[in-house]
Amino acid sequence: MYAFTYERPASLADAVKLAGAGGKPLAGGQTLLASMKLRLSAPEQLVDLGAVKELTGIRREGDRLVIGAMSRHAEVATHADVKDAFPALAWLAAHIGDRQVRAMGTIGGSLANNDPAACYPSAVLATGATVVTSKREIAADDFFQGLFATALDEDELITAVRFPVPRQAAYEKLIQRASHFPLVGVFVAKYDSGVRVAVTGAGNGVFRHAGLEEAFTKSFTPQAASGVKIDAADLNSDLHGSAAYRAHLIGVLAQRAVAKAIG
Repeated sequence: MYAFTYERPASLADAVKLAGAGGKPLAGGQTLLASMKLRLSAPEQLVDLGAVKELTGIRREGDRLVIGAMSRHAEVATHADVKDAFPALAWLAAHIGDRQVRAMGTIGGSLANNDPAACYPSAVLATGATVVTSKREIAADDFFQGLFATALDEDELITAVRFPVPRQAAYEKLIQRASHFPLVGVFVAKYDSGVRVAVTGAGNGVFRHAGLEEAFTKSFTPQAASGVKIDAADLNSDLHGSAAYRAHLIGVLAQRAVAKAIG
């Protein structure tokens, strides 16, 4: 790795100040440190957020679930409030990567990195969650902006994510065995206002599928997806699976997710 300086601020204000001066935030480090080892990233200063207490904590606020940005995947997976109010999110967190990744990775780090095959973005987009930052609140539909791109400014840090608790929800994925990232993942969330469906792993970034949302809003059954055309035109095609295969997986996993959600 290249030479760099290391800072570990104890307050959000200090962390924001360091980030604004060019420091690279370090949340879980599951992507950043690997990139640095491969010399794909060479920040001159790392700003470790692990000591910032304002970024921690998980709590229920009425019909909302608020999760601090530095909450580890393992914490989200086992927290009583998450398991009770939003079991689909607990399941998602419990099945990210492997045990080591779940012990170190954080929800804020995952969202800020916005890997096109990450699991958390699908939950955030499917629920219409709000990403709370050191500057503002950003709706999920405005937050994700394509491959590794988000609405965050350079000096802006995610502080928490506020999830509206769905009536029913589930996440299904088919993992790529070597990386443990989803080849395709589908998150389905039902609210009084309708159903939202988010897909990860299949395209240039997480995205909603309007056809599946319309079908499941009319009939929240697995069979409702059978008549929905999944266009493969803009989907990924690589050695792990063709675009047509990923399109097929979206439909299959959406049906499985609904089946799981309704029990």
